[in-house]
Formats: sequence, C-alpha cells, structure tokens
Amino acid sequence: MFIQLHTLTSYPSALLNRDDAGFAKTLPFGGTTRTRVSSQCLKYHWRNFNGEHAIRKAGADMSIRSRETFQRRVAQPLIDEGYPEPLVRAVTFALKERLLSDKKAGKRDTKTLIDPGEDDNPWDELKTNQIVVLGAPEVRYLRKVAAEKIDDAREELSVFWDEDPNLDSDTVSEAADLMRDISKRDLKKNLKGLYLAAGLDAALFGRMATSDVLARGDAAIHVAHAFTTHPQEAESDYFSAVDELRRDEPEESGELGAGHINTQELTSGLFYSYVVVDVPLLVSNLEGVERNDWHEADRELAAEVMQRFVHLMTTVSPGAKLGSTAPYAHAQCLLAESGTAQPRTLANAFQEAAPNQNVLEASYEKLGAYMHEMDGMYGHTTARKLAAMGPVNGLPEQVGVDDTTTVPDIAQWTANQITHA
Repeated sequence: MFIQLHTLTSYPSALLNRDDAGFAKTLPFGGTTRTRVSSQCLKYHWRNFNGEHAIRKAGADMSIRSRETFQRRVAQPLIDEGYPEPLVRAVTFALKERLLSDKKAGKRDTKTLIDPGEDDNPWDELKTNQIVVLGAPEVRYLRKVAAEKIDDAREELSVFWDEDPNLDSDTVSEAADLMRDISKRDLKKNLKGLYLAAGLDAALFGRMATSDVLARGDAAIHVAHAFTTHPQEAESDYFSAVDELRRDEPEESGELGAGHINTQELTSGLFYSYVVVDVPLLVSNLEGVERNDWHEADRELAAEVMQRFVHLMTTVSPGAKLGSTAPYAHAQCLLAESGTAQPRTLANAFQEAAPNQNVLEASYEKLGAYMHEMDGMYGHTTARKLAAMGPVNGLPEQVGVDDTTTVPDIAQWTANQITHA
C-alpha cells in the first residue's frame, strides 16, 4: 500500500537551496534548465520543524545525528555521574568500534584512551568520521552497557576511583582488556529489541549502517527533488550595506560609501514536489513488526505521522535566506493518492516546460492532461483527493475526483487510509 503526495508551490524572490558556489541548485529537464530544491534539503526542514504539526511532537524520540554522539551523549553523562573518566573513554570507544565497524577495539588504542600521553587528545577517538544516526533508545542502552561494564570491574580496578590514581602498565593493560570485552551477539540482540530504536525520523527517512550490529533502516518515506514546472527564472541581486559611522561622521574617516558590496542570485518559480509513503514499511519501522504483519500492528502512530506530514509538505518551506527573502509559501495544489499500484511520479507532465506566463494555469493544464492520459493507458488505480486554488477549471475531472477539498481534510483522509486498511 502506498500513499502518494504531489504538490505545486510558488516561491517569489527566494534562494531556497544553494550549490557549493552559492547559486541556486538547478536541474536540466526536457531541454530546459529548472530551479531545483534537493530532497535532502526538504527532509532536513520537515524533520527539524518545531511548530504546529511537527513530526517531533507525535510522541516519540527523534534521532540524534552527530559525529560527537559517543562523546557527548554516552561518555559525558557517565563522567558527570562520577564514573572514572579513563574507563568511560575506553568502554565508550569499545562500544563505538563494535557498533560501527563490527570489530573489537584494538588493545593499543584502548590503552591509550586509558592513559594518554601529554600531547594526545583522547576525546578525538570518540568522534566518528561521518555523522552517525542513533536513536535516543539506542543511546540510553549504550550508556547503560557502559555503566554496567565499569561497575562489574570496580573491584579489580578500584585504583581508578582514587583521587590521584597511580596507573602502572599492568593495571592499564587489565583495564583495557575488561573495557573492550563487548559481546557483539548481546549488543545486536538487545538493540534490535528496542522500541523505535533508531528514532522517529530514522523510521521515516531511513538510516545507513556499515555493520550488522547497528540495524540498517530503509526509508518509508521517499522524497523526490522538487523542480520548477517552467524554465528557470533568476536574477543577480546587487546589494550594499551602509557603514553608518562613515555616513554620519564622514569627517572622521575622510570618505563616504558602503561598508560592503556584493551580489546574490535570487530565483522565483512554481515547484512540483513528489513524495511516496510506503505504508507497510512505515508501520513496520514504527512498531517493530515484520512488514507483512503491518495489518495486525497498532497503526495509530503511523496515522498521526501521516496526518502531520501532509501539513508539513504543504506548509513548511526550506529556510534559506529567511531574513532577506522571507521564503514562506503554502502549496497551491495538493493531490493525494492511495492504493496498492506501483507508485509513479507526475513529473513528466512538465517534461515540456510550462510557459513563464500564467504558469499556474498552464501547470494545472499539463498536470490534468498528463494524469488523464495515464489513467487512459493504465486505468484509474488509486483513490484520490485534490485541494487546489486559483484557475482550477477542469482539473478535478481530469485527475479523477468529483471536486476539490481542503488540506486538513486530505491530511485526515490519508491517516484514515492507514487506520482503516
């Protein structure tokens, strides 16, 4: 079962998503260049939105995305609780190695973390090379494992609790052996048994994993790059910042003029966005059941997430250049579909770019005509709802609905598709 969402959203005078040179991201399509907003950009803003309908307010923990999670969320809280810092560093490093690379921590590295030289910064070893996605339940469990490992070794390693411990090489070696003795089997089994282990947003948008200890998660929500239905419209905006002391007291500096002069690209456009929600996988990721058993699972959280997501997709804008462009826009068209047929984008409706004049009306005509042709070729395979404003004309009939409705109605309808399936 899939729920598909299609939107058309207009942004005037904005720079929603930039490339490495500071220009708007683009996409060549149908022989013309379009302005583009990447799926990563869209997901970032949907994931981090904290207002009405925010995903993070659905009643589950969000993921932690950082290179410093082991240091700041596993090790530091244990040190704050009074556990010896050398042992905390060592066991946290052992957990990191076992979790991310499937390997037992090397003894030499572990000994260095326990008794570092004066020039070494042992905390660097707890950072990861790339951002790691971990859920709050996973972090809590790892912290518990680390604490228990240290507690179990307290009798043998009591010297570490002294105010100024005198560590000889044998003690450091023994501590390294005890701290790096992490069972892969137990770790994998217990992490797998955690509810929403990787966090709510990882259940929605997926998580990559490089070892079989940390569970890989496939994304239940598939997000396409948004692009303009018409050729790119861009302008190089020249701007200056006035040095107000020079302006008001020119006799002090001996000159007038701006304190800063620069240019930036601004674009405008009507963007087509497309999202697919794999409903069985969404329920499976959220409830920890097998995908084929989703009908028997509790689907209330999945339904609430779906309802919130419809509002996010239609109202939450990419947040670039907020202070200078106020790029806040709501979708002018939302088409929702539900069914078991293989999903298909409607992006090809705009393969031949819409003209830059009357762009919304022209885009409606292209969207309606393309969907009517698709239904003629493949049949009407989904249940549908449409919300639209502006020159709608014959769009409802062409996309196969009786009339238009509201975004809140569609949000509730998509939730019902999940709970009543």
